[in-house]
Amino acid sequence: MIEHKSPKDIERMRVTGEFVGQVLAELGDLAAVGVNLLDLEHHARRRIKERGAESCYWDYAPSFGKGPFRNVVCLSVNDAVLHGLPHSYTLRDGDLLSMDMAVTIDGWSADSAHSVVVGTPAPEDLRLIEATEVALEAAIEVALPGNRLGDVSAAIGAVAAEYGYPVNLEFGGHGIGRTMHEDPHIPNDGRPGRGWKLRPGLTIAIEPWFAAGTNRIVFDPDGWTIRSADGSRTAHSEHTVAVTEAAPLVLTRRPAPAKAHQTAPQPPTPTR
Repeated sequence: MIEHKSPKDIERMRVTGEFVGQVLAELGDLAAVGVNLLDLEHHARRRIKERGAESCYWDYAPSFGKGPFRNVVCLSVNDAVLHGLPHSYTLRDGDLLSMDMAVTIDGWSADSAHSVVVGTPAPEDLRLIEATEVALEAAIEVALPGNRLGDVSAAIGAVAAEYGYPVNLEFGGHGIGRTMHEDPHIPNDGRPGRGWKLRPGLTIAIEPWFAAGTNRIVFDPDGWTIRSADGSRTAHSEHTVAVTEAAPLVLTRRPAPAKAHQTAPQPPTPTR
């Protein structure tokens, strides 16, 4: 069942969304060469505890996965894109890190994801991240009353096609509100004009993710971490969005980063 939230409900979700965006920004600033993934996990745990929030991931046990998820953030490196289990891995120069986090505060949930390059970025990795971010913004722009879910999905698929990336339809966006995963499911490609008609009060997590070379995925032995089947790099962007009468309202915007992770090194100034 799809629940449409009241303006007061959306304001409560905005509080949660601002916290999620803030912590993801902090994790992006902390991600650096030599940092262990478990350091990022423990930072997120501390922040959640300090805020009195609840992780939507801790004890999450869907039909896939091997046992309940016992972490508060998904950390996926390079060819891993979704549900990456934090483990003892030290980030290296050029790693592409995708971070995904969802929490509940006072009964209302928000979910967001962000990809960064650690250290020296490769142009092809920056392009892949850019594609997910452009696709996310394109999907947000059409999250308007009277449009349909197919318009949101098609907007993502169109950007993927423009950049030349294939699209996997097994995992995508979803409704969100009182719990992390609600109806409806939002594939990352679709046909315009099809599906549920968008109405004010609909709250959804839109999450384009692409692999550079394939739309096929494989699972690690841990039962959680999802990777590109061909080992190509991956990236993931996600925001929690509310459909309103005026314009789409992004509830999980991140503050400006304290340092730039995705700026290519500038060439040296010519000398005479």
